Amino acid sequence: MDALKSVIDVGTNSIKFHVARKRPDGVLETVLDKNDIARLGEGLRETGKIAPEPLERNARSVAGFVEEARALGVDAPEIVGTMALRTASNASDFIARVKELTGLSLRVIEGEEEARLSYLAVLSALPIGNGELVTFDTGGGSTEFVFGRGSEMLRKFSVSLGAVRITEEFFGDDPVREGAVEAAFGEIRRSLKEGGVCGAPDALVGMGGAVTSLASVKHKMEVYDPDVVQGSVLTLEDIREMIASFSSMTLEERRGVVGLQPKRADVILAGTCIVCALLEILGASSFTVSDRGLRHGLAYELFAR
Repeated sequence: MDALKSVIDVGTNSIKFHVARKRPDGVLETVLDKNDIARLGEGLRETGKIAPEPLERNARSVAGFVEEARALGVDAPEIVGTMALRTASNASDFIARVKELTGLSLRVIEGEEEARLSYLAVLSALPIGNGELVTFDTGGGSTEFVFGRGSEMLRKFSVSLGAVRITEEFFGDDPVREGAVEAAFGEIRRSLKEGGVCGAPDALVGMGGAVTSLASVKHKMEVYDPDVVQGSVLTLEDIREMIASFSSMTLEERRGVVGLQPKRADVILAGTCIVCALLEILGASSFTVSDRGLRHGLAYELFAR
């Protein structure tokens, strides 16, 4: 069997598990790609700490994925952590628990590195021209941006703006209270502009759980199909319609939306608002969806080592 590489990406909202092999033509082929919405960042904003229950739940989820990787013949998958582990004062406790359960070290990567790997993932999978390109990856705790031209990265940065924080601040009521969406937009626009989001790129590519969920909802997918999601286009009109739809529903109703993972129902409105605001700021009427993210970029690098 060809050598396999595996990446476990521990995010604020979900843990993503990816196993790949390299084809003779150099293209990476997905062997396994799955996620667990395990909510490491639950309550993190209030306390600055990972609570005991999410800590244990997520450490065990990582251990389960390590077992799966080992069953496929990957003894030491690469385990990385992002925003929640960059900010939690007790991140070292989580890292220690993962080491205890798996024998492996988890590496926390900086926001700029996260953005770079996401850009690499886009370039490895989509036919991007030589014009100005902006990629964005909106997660539970932060949104990563890369501004580039063709394969050259010109500016990469991370904004501390994610679906979990916006949900906790503005969308705590069920259904969301009147005026909450407008209030959230005010905060989102402020965060994006202060974070350095500006310009008018030739192409815009979005990735991450919120974005792929929106594509899945648009295509009414009962079973998620990465090949349909990859390269699909979402318009600003699509996004605005989804905001109107999600904000008018109860949480229970959102859980029943075809194409949306029920565990993502509480944060999807916030994620959709973030996407909408950044399209407006960048003057874009649509964007291309990439099903590939940090984990694919890192896998690409692992094969290149």
